[in-house]
Amino acid sequence: MSSSTQSRAENMPVRNAASPSPSPSSTQATALAHLLRELRTQKHSGGSPFGASISSALEAVWANRTRSLLTMLGVVVGVAAVIGALTLTQGVGVFVTGQITSQGADLVYIQSGTANLPGAARTNIPKTQVQTLTLNDLQALQQLPHVAAISPLVSINNVQAVYGNQNWNTRAQGVSADLQTIGSWDLAQGLWFSNAQAVGAQPVAVIGDTVATNLFSASGVNPVGQQIRISNQLFRVVGVLAPKGGFRLDDIIYVPYQTALVRMTNQTYLNEIEVQADDPANIDLAVQEVTNTLERTHHIAKGNPDDFQTQTSAQLLQQASQATQAITWLLTGIAAISLTVGGIGIMNIMLVSVTERTREIGIRMSLGARRGDIRNQFLIESLFLCMAGGLLGLLVGILLGWVTIRLIVAALASSSGPSVPLIITPTTLLLPFVVAAVVGVVFGLYPAVRASRLDPIVALRRSR
Repeated sequence: MSSSTQSRAENMPVRNAASPSPSPSSTQATALAHLLRELRTQKHSGGSPFGASISSALEAVWANRTRSLLTMLGVVVGVAAVIGALTLTQGVGVFVTGQITSQGADLVYIQSGTANLPGAARTNIPKTQVQTLTLNDLQALQQLPHVAAISPLVSINNVQAVYGNQNWNTRAQGVSADLQTIGSWDLAQGLWFSNAQAVGAQPVAVIGDTVATNLFSASGVNPVGQQIRISNQLFRVVGVLAPKGGFRLDDIIYVPYQTALVRMTNQTYLNEIEVQADDPANIDLAVQEVTNTLERTHHIAKGNPDDFQTQTSAQLLQQASQATQAITWLLTGIAAISLTVGGIGIMNIMLVSVTERTREIGIRMSLGARRGDIRNQFLIESLFLCMAGGLLGLLVGILLGWVTIRLIVAALASSSGPSVPLIITPTTLLLPFVVAAVVGVVFGLYPAVRASRLDPIVALRRSR
């Protein structure tokens, strides 16, 4: 061998003579160099540590897509329950408010009974004494100066209306001619019965749109002038009401109150009396006049509890609003439990993620990442999971509210007339993201802080 060849052989690196397979230490160095290159060349970070934290968090979520999706389900269910409850209660609240206000703001409802008595005293009164409104009360109330219209109500539930071979189970009410004005009823066909027919107990009837459809649509006969059988009594249809919609408002038959008392119920008392004040501004005066008159006709001494109740449209609206609010809080409380469970699930997954990525945390801290950077990375990851769950929950909640309104509430209401609206407010759109952010911070803070407090040397040593 020549001297030059021997010299070149002596000067060649020793590693060429050894085995070509890399050692474990070189593999770790390559992985470390790759991570260093990634940290230095993040495209979306723009050189900002916060941007790098966002990019790292998104990469971690995308790398565990299935686990991330399953983790979000708890938040999705909780947010969807909240949004579904809000849309449902808001829609029903607007619908009920519309139904009450459509009757007018100048109405006073008088009901017989002893609701103002204490519970123990009320249970000791026989039911026959609870019905306290009579025709004498009606005549006395008709003379009051602030009463523009008045109608008694004699309720008969579950009556069978028959025409030919068609029959329909509905409800009937004995009323006066003034109810057309009090209830703001329009007639699609025919006329309302007169006061003379009401006082004379004439067998005439005004039927609702639902009743007319089920009894006469198959035959195509004009209902006005036809005879129908109600509770084994024949009645002549004198009018058909225009559809109003609502909860069974069109599924009713109105007959004269004397006819209902004499021919259908054989009772002497009235279930209710509706009074329309001459002006909405005089509603309180009308209530006071009604109370004083009934206390006098019922011989109720001053200071003793009344055996009747008065209620105005404004009070009904307030009660409906309180009931809607109570239901909203109840459903929201149930949804909050689901959100808590979802938040605990996110916290557990984040703790698992911290344990799995201990080596990554150690490497990043050894390369100069501060504790705040590590905390922000895991906190952003938790926030992203919750915000994505909030967005999905918003869409599912709106769909849930829409389906509930259409399939449940609308099924109880008439097919004609106003339906229950789907209410979507700015609060409905912002609430899911606020709730998701709170859940993400509360339940993601502990895992993030725990990750930031790891000692880099201990983290690297533990990951081997």
